[in-house]
Amino acid sequence: MLGSIANSLGFGSGLNVSQLVSDLASASRAPKIGRIDALAQATQAKISAVAQARSNLDGFATALKDLLAQGTLSSQPSVSDANMLSASAIPGTPLGNYAGSIEIVQLASAQSVYSALVPAATGPIGLGGMTLTVGATSFAINIDATNNSLTGLADAINASGSTIRASIAADNGQVRLVLKGATGAAQAFTLTADAGADPALQRFAFGGSGGMQSAQAAADAQIKVDGIPYSRTSNSFSDVVPGMAISLKKAVPGQIVSLGSTRPTEGLRQAVTDFVGVFNQMKASLKDAQAAAGGTNALRVLDRQLSAFVNTALTSDPPVNKLTDIGISTGRDGTLSVNTAKLEAALSANPDAVEALFNPRRDATHTALTDPGISDALDAIRTGALAPDGLLGGLTKGLQKEAAEIAKSRERIEARESAYRVRLEKQYGSLDARIGAFKATQSYLEQQIKLWSNEQ
Repeated sequence: MLGSIANSLGFGSGLNVSQLVSDLASASRAPKIGRIDALAQATQAKISAVAQARSNLDGFATALKDLLAQGTLSSQPSVSDANMLSASAIPGTPLGNYAGSIEIVQLASAQSVYSALVPAATGPIGLGGMTLTVGATSFAINIDATNNSLTGLADAINASGSTIRASIAADNGQVRLVLKGATGAAQAFTLTADAGADPALQRFAFGGSGGMQSAQAAADAQIKVDGIPYSRTSNSFSDVVPGMAISLKKAVPGQIVSLGSTRPTEGLRQAVTDFVGVFNQMKASLKDAQAAAGGTNALRVLDRQLSAFVNTALTSDPPVNKLTDIGISTGRDGTLSVNTAKLEAALSANPDAVEALFNPRRDATHTALTDPGISDALDAIRTGALAPDGLLGGLTKGLQKEAAEIAKSRERIEARESAYRVRLEKQYGSLDARIGAFKATQSYLEQQIKLWSNEQ
């Protein structure tokens, strides 16, 4: 019925009732939708501005953390002969201006033994118990009907919980059992057949009258650092030279390898300059967000936190522990700049302290609380701001809720305006029908009057 009324608007009266209804409906809808769309656009602009500020803060903190993780802003070890050993820096432990020497007398080695060749890994080898002894610890190895083979013996050793690894090695169509332990003299091992075991198991025993042969003995690494002897169970260690993790490659008794450190002075200079540039970009995006969002309190608080960052103690080193100590200062407009002369003076007088701003020390007295460094301190601001209820997280959530409410309001307005248009169509459809009826009556009366006049 409604469709027929709408389709017939204007047919009865001759008036353009359809256009009249459209104009009235548009006149009612346009200003309301215009206002709600303007609100939606303004809110979306706020969301976009805050999102840009979030992205810049997050990107800055992440990029700084990634840069420091690469180790390019921390002193690195130098080695005179890379064929003898390699060395890497230990994060949180300063190298300073270390210079020393190391002599590699002996490499650490792992004991390895092997059996005589047998035809196949699956053939029976004998039943009974065996005892694997590593240092002062013993492990029971049992060979029964379920694992009576060389493969079964190897599997039992590997499942014993010891540090010994067993494998089957093929050689010219036959196989042998190979056992290997961990490096270090304390990891030496024996494998003996228990009393009452099948005598055939002696072929795969090592120690005493066992039939397995020694390929290599277990030994500790023997080194001299600055002439002082050290012994280590592994060829890789980080507890001899402070700040260095060392991996030995070759032992040449009497040959001296020089160790030193290289400070990334130019990298630190560039890092300070880059930090200031990116920091200023981040502050500019925050300023844009404040302008777009109407200077909300959350953005003002974050702006104050970032402004205070340059005066925040980042380490516990008295000479240099703040960005202001290396020549970074804040201008009247809130942007940062670098005093090159002050930066160079700090790099010259306190290079370890400048480096610690980017690579803070980590030990019993230098923790993430006492010495957060630039990265952790900025990360703390980032984490607090981006948390769901943080400064930017909470603001974003509020703006998104506002945008959702505006969208719902628009839907309600559209629904009301659609209902209003339907009422107009009904009202003017009815009016059009009545006018059409009146016109038909008028035409009929006019015809009747004309007939009456002609009859007289």
